[in-house]
Amino acid sequence: MRKLALTILAALLMTALAQVKVVPDYSALGIVPGTPGGTLRLVLGDTPPRFFIYGEISALIQTLTHQMFDPLVTFNLATYEIIPALAASWEVSEDGLVYTFHLRQGVTWHDGVPFSADDVVFTFEQIVTNPEARAGDAAQFTFNVDGVERKVTFAALDEHTVRMTLPVPSPVFILQIRSFPIMPKHKLLHLSVEGGAQPADINNAWPTDGPLTDIVGTGPFMMAEYVPGQLVRLVRNPNYWMVDAAGTPLPYLDMLEYLIVRGTEAQAAQFLAGNVDQLNIGGAQFPDFKSRELAGEPFRVIASVALFGATPHLAFNFNAADPELAQLFANVEFRRAMEHAVDRLRIIEDVYNGLATLPGMGTAPADVTFHEDVTGLMRMFDLEAAGAGLEALGLVDTNNDGVRNISPTRELEFSLTYGSDSRVWTDLATIIQSDFAQAGVRVHLRGVPVAQLLATGLAGDFEAIMIGFGDQPDPELRKPIWQPGGALYYWHRATQPAEPGGQPNFDAMADWERRIWEIFDQGSRMVDHEARVELYREWQRLGAEFLPVIVIAKPNSIGAVHDRVANYIFSLGVIPGYNPVPLFFISE
Repeated sequence: MRKLALTILAALLMTALAQVKVVPDYSALGIVPGTPGGTLRLVLGDTPPRFFIYGEISALIQTLTHQMFDPLVTFNLATYEIIPALAASWEVSEDGLVYTFHLRQGVTWHDGVPFSADDVVFTFEQIVTNPEARAGDAAQFTFNVDGVERKVTFAALDEHTVRMTLPVPSPVFILQIRSFPIMPKHKLLHLSVEGGAQPADINNAWPTDGPLTDIVGTGPFMMAEYVPGQLVRLVRNPNYWMVDAAGTPLPYLDMLEYLIVRGTEAQAAQFLAGNVDQLNIGGAQFPDFKSRELAGEPFRVIASVALFGATPHLAFNFNAADPELAQLFANVEFRRAMEHAVDRLRIIEDVYNGLATLPGMGTAPADVTFHEDVTGLMRMFDLEAAGAGLEALGLVDTNNDGVRNISPTRELEFSLTYGSDSRVWTDLATIIQSDFAQAGVRVHLRGVPVAQLLATGLAGDFEAIMIGFGDQPDPELRKPIWQPGGALYYWHRATQPAEPGGQPNFDAMADWERRIWEIFDQGSRMVDHEARVELYREWQRLGAEFLPVIVIAKPNSIGAVHDRVANYIFSLGVIPGYNPVPLFFISE
């Protein structure tokens, strides 16, 4: 009897251990055991449009979601290796088609309801692969096999086991899974097809004027308060499943307060006044912040080479409302001429204070695996070459007023949309406007809030625009951006499917776009690593040659943090599976 009791006790202990995860050893990053308690004050650049991450593409929603929800797997913060999160373990079949995830037991949603395999299957079947979900990603789970579209299937084998079956092997499937936080079926079923709703109804989940109690995750922090236009307050999840090496439950912090502050200058002022504990800044702000640090102000400024950080680019609308401009913008010779009028080196020095480098084409120079150095293919700043290229297109100044003409009665002019509440975007726009003027092209600056830039691009409401997309450790993870017809391939929207989830419009693609489409299609299932690397390097060369967009610079990552914050690791806040905030603590 005693032996049986010991056996049962041992089994219970094993189960209890399975409920928690000890954080990896991050001592190389300066991480030490922390002290529980305290509040961390951060900024949110605008009012979130809603709180449901799959209902709208929004960095504001992403920032909050990554603190309240968890994916199945996550990044090791030091090595970028994939490690367990809500999935305690997994195995892959020998043919690479079947992934079996064993879920962490004992995890509950913030309202106390147990987390289960049904939540995982619901998230992927009803939300992520729902083609009507505005921020879903059905394309990532659809494979072209011999000309036939085949989809990944999902099944709950029992309460804590999920099986995902692929039609063909995918070399980055686990990396993809990291991008999707798991949602609570019991809170969202009524808005799903399974619950009797229409596919697009899922986008209506969790409006900002709805009950905050509906917003429940499994993540380190829970929704507590929202004051429109002022703040979002999250509180510690007392039942979070992660602990440090000493067994202390994470997160250490009691509360996160996101102050809604629009504009980089206003955000900097709040940080310098001590009202915000941590702020990501740009190269333009670095000299002021660093001089203050050296003068003894109680914060530190940390700059590092960026992998994830956004690379600003200039895009022309191939489908602009004005047909003459649309025809011009879709002409690669026009884009090549205009690339000669973008002074990247001046921008790196004057806008980023030297804390940036020449960019890659869709990959970061810091990426030692996939990055192809295309700087030799870039058309560097040369106004004579820009002028020659424009003249070859018949774009000459017919009335000697300094502006080239599209026709005898029409001058070459268009609007450039930029983020007017950001010093960096404003400086970029001003330099480009000035340099384009020297090439005989008149640009009218059109400012919108940074938080609205992507939505403006996706709506096609622009002639030329500047936006920044972050890089990832594998090009497949940027497929919606760079594959023609993808959900974020906004500069040539004619390539997108007629119906959500359908085939892209191949007829609208140029030959080079069709080749890039094929590269991403093949790369998503190619298992030969070296061949796959070369495939994506071909894509980068094509991008540099045909210029779907003109990439400008790759800024360094720069963070400012007050001395009271310990265990600080730089984070953009919007990278799925990369969340160091649970390790932060207040040292005073």
